[in-house]
Amino acid sequence: MKSKLIALSLFIVTTAAVVMYPGYQSIGALTAPPVSLPPVDPLTSTRPRIDVVFVLDTTGSMGGLIQTAKEKIWSIATTMASGQPAPVIRMGLVAYRDRGDAYVTRVVDLSDDLDSLYATLMDFQAAGGGDGPESVNQALHVAVQGVSWSQDPHAYKVLFLVGDAPPHMDYPDDIKYTESLAAARDKGIVVNAIQCGADGKTTGEWRQIARLGQGDYFQVEQAGGAVAITTPFDEKLAILSEKLDDTRMYYGSAEEKIQQQHKLAAAGKLHSASSVESRARRAAFNVSRSGAVNFLGEGELVDDVASGRVELSRIDRDKLPEPMQAMAPAAQQVLITETAERRRELTRQIRELADQRADYLRKKVEEGDGERDSLDDRIYNVVRAQAGKAGLRYEADAPAY
Repeated sequence: MKSKLIALSLFIVTTAAVVMYPGYQSIGALTAPPVSLPPVDPLTSTRPRIDVVFVLDTTGSMGGLIQTAKEKIWSIATTMASGQPAPVIRMGLVAYRDRGDAYVTRVVDLSDDLDSLYATLMDFQAAGGGDGPESVNQALHVAVQGVSWSQDPHAYKVLFLVGDAPPHMDYPDDIKYTESLAAARDKGIVVNAIQCGADGKTTGEWRQIARLGQGDYFQVEQAGGAVAITTPFDEKLAILSEKLDDTRMYYGSAEEKIQQQHKLAAAGKLHSASSVESRARRAAFNVSRSGAVNFLGEGELVDDVASGRVELSRIDRDKLPEPMQAMAPAAQQVLITETAERRRELTRQIRELADQRADYLRKKVEEGDGERDSLDDRIYNVVRAQAGKAGLRYEADAPAY
């Protein structure tokens, strides 16, 4: 009898272990992932994704719009970041002119490093053109086929064509936009057309492009008509943003450090050459959940260690930032802890000021200082309607200016 009880007990224990093993296995996978697997990035995992590419006419007549784009790129990013759940945002740019100009297309591929995109955008100047039509066909082909669009079928993939002149349809070796738009539909890319100015020939083509691209068409004034209001909070936000940037410390291989230096150089460029208002907008974006990826980049030591994703003692000394390599381990840890605390305080101050800035702008727009039919507003309305199909919700009734 006793042996039967023992056998029965062993059977129950064995059965329970088999039944519960998947649960234990799942819990173990969450608390202690195998060393061979890369850590899950909490900034990007399981979050909705937005890929947005601006296809921008950079010929001579587009100078005002290009300047508007330089000023408003952070507002557009912040507006997109206000979606729920907070999305992972990548942006890209295809600048185009025409055959015979200094270039036909120049491409900045999709990236979550918006600092580097912005640093490149700062260098664009309006020039060339002059004969009316531009190389719109080639620009759309490059934007659809030459950019690393997300393979996620649920991502919101959107293209904004921005220009004031119709496409050259007389180039015999061109891939016509009808073919490129068919490819865009196959890739799940929505194509919107923004006309600058009121040229009648452009209107017909832009409407057709938007229709075939399953997107929207709208027209703005030649310079874009974006809302541009200076606030009492801009200068302080710009200063705090630079201080926040100074808390970044990077580690990695020699090759990784070169890429990290490029990112730091891009941030330095925008602090020295962009407007106070633009830097204030960037500050607001960088402290949002979506903006954290742009702020941190890859291999940021303070965040990796403070979050517990990486153990400082397990990093090879030659991969640490050079000033830390000669420090004792205890001093290294103190530096990380103090820097993380300073970062938290700067982030708190920026968020507080950014909220005050947003309230100030909202009141100014309601008082009539802003156009509710501006470039900002029109892009926001398009994104709010289209991104809903990808599971993103936008509840604000106006964009982030």
